[in-house]
Amino acid sequence: MPEKSEQSKRKNIPERFQVARSTLVFDQLMNQLIKIGGIAIIAAVGSIFLFIFIQILPLFRGASVTYDRTFDLDDLEVDAVGIDPWSELPLFVSPDGTFNFFDVADIGTDYNRGVFTVRPDFPGDTEFPFVRYDQRRNTALFGTGDGRFSAVEVTFNQTHPPHRSREVVPVVTASPLLRLGRDDAPYEHIEYVDAGRNKLAVAIQRVEGRQVVYALTLSQRQTLLGPGPLTREREFSLTDLFEGEPAFVRITADTDFVIVGTTEGDVHLLARAADRFSLRQTVRPFAGTADEGIHSMDFMFGDLSLVFTNSEGRNVMYSVFHDEERGYRILGRTKEFERLPFGKGATFYSTSLRNKAFLIGAGDFATIRYATTKRTRWESTLDFEVRHAVLGPRYDKILFVDTQNRLHLFDLVDRHPATGLRAYFGRIHYEGRAGPEFMWQSTGGGDDFEPKISMVPLIIGTMKGTVYAMMFAVPIALLAALYTSQFLKPELRRIVKPVMEIMESVPTVVLGFLAALWFAPIISGSVPSVFLVCVALPVSVFAFGAIIASLPKRMRVLIKDGYEFLYFAPFMFLVGWVAWSLGPVFESIFFVVADPDSGVVVADFRLWWQLNSGMSFEQRNALVVGLFMGFAIIPTIFTIAEDSMSNVPDAFRSGSLALGASRWQTAVNVVLPTAAAGIFSALMIGFGRAVGETMIVLMATGNTPVMNFNMFEGMRTLAANIAVELPEAAQGGSLYRSLFLGAMLLFLMTFLVNTVAEILRQRLRDRFKAVE
Repeated sequence: MPEKSEQSKRKNIPERFQVARSTLVFDQLMNQLIKIGGIAIIAAVGSIFLFIFIQILPLFRGASVTYDRTFDLDDLEVDAVGIDPWSELPLFVSPDGTFNFFDVADIGTDYNRGVFTVRPDFPGDTEFPFVRYDQRRNTALFGTGDGRFSAVEVTFNQTHPPHRSREVVPVVTASPLLRLGRDDAPYEHIEYVDAGRNKLAVAIQRVEGRQVVYALTLSQRQTLLGPGPLTREREFSLTDLFEGEPAFVRITADTDFVIVGTTEGDVHLLARAADRFSLRQTVRPFAGTADEGIHSMDFMFGDLSLVFTNSEGRNVMYSVFHDEERGYRILGRTKEFERLPFGKGATFYSTSLRNKAFLIGAGDFATIRYATTKRTRWESTLDFEVRHAVLGPRYDKILFVDTQNRLHLFDLVDRHPATGLRAYFGRIHYEGRAGPEFMWQSTGGGDDFEPKISMVPLIIGTMKGTVYAMMFAVPIALLAALYTSQFLKPELRRIVKPVMEIMESVPTVVLGFLAALWFAPIISGSVPSVFLVCVALPVSVFAFGAIIASLPKRMRVLIKDGYEFLYFAPFMFLVGWVAWSLGPVFESIFFVVADPDSGVVVADFRLWWQLNSGMSFEQRNALVVGLFMGFAIIPTIFTIAEDSMSNVPDAFRSGSLALGASRWQTAVNVVLPTAAAGIFSALMIGFGRAVGETMIVLMATGNTPVMNFNMFEGMRTLAANIAVELPEAAQGGSLYRSLFLGAMLLFLMTFLVNTVAEILRQRLRDRFKAVE
């Protein structure tokens, strides 16, 4: 019965009102396609978010250390330990001057060489009470009991025999035994640095019950056949330059400084200049602690920072940096790490040769720490007591020699040691800097460069460019939209609106090109003119309105409604031209300053700004970016705002005018509140457009990641940073993933702005709702 009733109803409907079955099917199909399209868009956005998240997730992981193998070294004497660049040929230095190399590649095959010995050409059966291996320079230092030393360089060559993929061949080159210090006292410590022309050796000897320090400068002539012999130049006694008993000594890589640590806990910075040494500074790393003595003192990679521990396990770092007030380099405390457990000072230490990580520990405890971020990458209590430890040169192996004379190899995986929340968003005290700061500098000129990857300067730069662009674009776009929708004649509106929409299609690379090569040079020499124009034009608008309002009615009716711009435009251009022309006069009155180089009094705004504000003035700056990026987002804001104002019901306008309100009062008090939700949406979309802008910022600024809102200085935004750094970013590397983090921040910023905008838009819509 229900089916018959439906059929009867359908028969009673006139044929012209009946919908064809094909139309209903097509409508249902379109509804499903729209749903599928919406779901697909959500899935696509979610997939992008998920992909970016997967890319940045490894940046916040720690190091992974896994056990590899253990070898028994039997009766091999081990005074010092090193390893080749490929971590295949550990070396063990013995007190008789021999190098024992242990081939750990292809173990168990006929091609493995096992343990083989290489001894430099030392005279006779020379014994060396002091032996030390410097992994950073691949140099072994040998000291005799009669005040002589030799620096032995170890180089590793790789060959490719047919039976194995690689075979590492060591070459040992020893310097002659050179006299340093007293000939009747053994060495407590020797340090040697070869800086090309500048070669310096420093030693501590125990003489008559006290520790003394000697320094020796050396030279080596270059001939057509290669470097000549290493010869002594001049010897110095450094003991009288400081107080205390020396226990540690280190030399910076440029040989400009000798750093001496004493048993009392003082660290003395001795400066070398013109073949003389002088005491420049004394610091006490553990001042104010229960034990102020120094238990260990070692260089970080780069020889600019020293890592200290005391017997309580406290771990701090001091770095050499240039002091602006004093005008020379000094030592300053930069880091304090977590204390080593069990209240022990470090008994072994090894610095990474790839980054600012270091391996440190005591007894059976070992930990890897990253100096820049103070982050512990890995730590563990081992099954053995460590006597020697070395980090592989490629930061992929750890070598331990225990107290039972066994060699332990561990695999190290730590692909992104320089990253982390602190690296990206924290204030960090970098090497060579006077204090902690936010900084972005992803690459440098040397292997010992410390990456600076703070996102804060990029976020500040993004907001800086956006703020200046919005300051320029918002007043112009909203006032233009208000005038076009409420005052301009409909036939003219049909011309203006498409023209503004066409403006939005102008490629931003063209705008960036014009801003950088044409507009920036003009602006840099005419800032007072720009300021006068920015002040004069708004004043001219109000002045013109006041003049028109004061005219008699018989004269005002001569100006047709909607054609006011025909009278105002010439007046505005005239005022702008006059204001621009008065710029040099304005500059000669208010921006006069004495040139610091010549002493001549000149009218120069650029020089005046630098001398009075203390900030720089660059040709490509935030002002240029703000004007051109503002020009790029004006069409976006104008189009949406104008649509919102035009869609206000005519009944509202008519009612307001009928009650005696003027057109201006109607526009401000009726139209604007009613269209507030749409206007706010226009502002937020314009804001998001400015945040993501790339080409204008990339071309019209110096792309310097600075931390200020100086309008006469450039900046670097998140979007521009991705464009600049992407060609240098190796796939899967820390920089590569850091750029994805910048993309994620952009994604979150626009998502947050759009979410907040939608919430506020709904509230404004409810508040100013006119009809249900």
